[in-house]
Amino acid sequence: MTLPRPAPTLMDVAKLSGFSTATVSRCLNFPDQVSAKTRALVADAIAALGYSPNFGARVMASSRTNTIGAVIPTMENAIFARGLQAFQEELDAQGYTLLVASSSYSADREAAQIRALVARGADALLLIGHHRDPEIYRFLAAQNVPVLVSWAFDNAFPQPSVGFDNRCAMAALARQVLVLGHRRLALISAHLEVNDRARGRLQGIWDAMDEVGLARGTLHVVETSYGIETGAQAFAEVMARSPRPTAVLCGNDVLAAGAVGQARAMGLDVPGDVSVTGFDDIDLAQVVYPALSTVHVPHRRMGQLAAQSLIASLQGGGAPVSHEVEAELCPRASLGPVPKDA
Repeated sequence: MTLPRPAPTLMDVAKLSGFSTATVSRCLNFPDQVSAKTRALVADAIAALGYSPNFGARVMASSRTNTIGAVIPTMENAIFARGLQAFQEELDAQGYTLLVASSSYSADREAAQIRALVARGADALLLIGHHRDPEIYRFLAAQNVPVLVSWAFDNAFPQPSVGFDNRCAMAALARQVLVLGHRRLALISAHLEVNDRARGRLQGIWDAMDEVGLARGTLHVVETSYGIETGAQAFAEVMARSPRPTAVLCGNDVLAAGAVGQARAMGLDVPGDVSVTGFDDIDLAQVVYPALSTVHVPHRRMGQLAAQSLIASLQGGGAPVSHEVEAELCPRASLGPVPKDA
């Protein structure tokens, strides 16, 4: 029986490259302190041997893993994918590794994933939205793990955040709907109980309704899970009401795409018979016909700023710094004036 070859060691790399183990270690841990020629020779030796640094030993030596964790509600939503891509790119450029978990909008699953990431040595965490058991924040503080909230910005919460004001952004869109004469409104929303971003968007619509004296109770709200099919089902439900709404606001572009498709299946013209709006401005918003009136969220900018804030916190020892980014209205063809016969 042939015994497996032992894994190459740091000393093997040193011998093959002609440098000391101390120099090889500096190449791996502090490459900016070593000349480009030396780094190239060490890199050639590493490639030839198939050497992999001993992660556990590096952690013990530095008390850091250079790993940052992120827990997102779902991997099916393109807005998180785009923001996390920018987040990962920024981390990678500064020598950090990203670990990602998805909670499927389950508070219990998110709590378990947060604890698991900390147990695996995550130096800091990125979380989506403010809503969670305060015990989680106490746990992270006790573990001395910096945490940053993203996709939301709300001064009512003490946690540092990089995001936008969901309430103000949706209020601005709702005002455009109301300016066009609509008074019979419906909202297709993500589940409100566990989603502070969705609750903020509902509150924004109410704010705009308050400004024109429209009773909040006239807004028909349907809560559903994320998906084109669920958006279509929710649209069919709101359009079964009498009188039918003349404008259906959706909590995201995917739900809105489902609503537009269902309108077509029901023989309704958008926006001639009913207007539909989205939120997020993912690529789908411009592919749908008619193109969705929506709110543009700067996903990549949020991801970049979040990474920079967490890295600065780890390197400087202070709390992550908050940044508010601006969401902008994107008026397109799916929003029109209230139908004349409404």
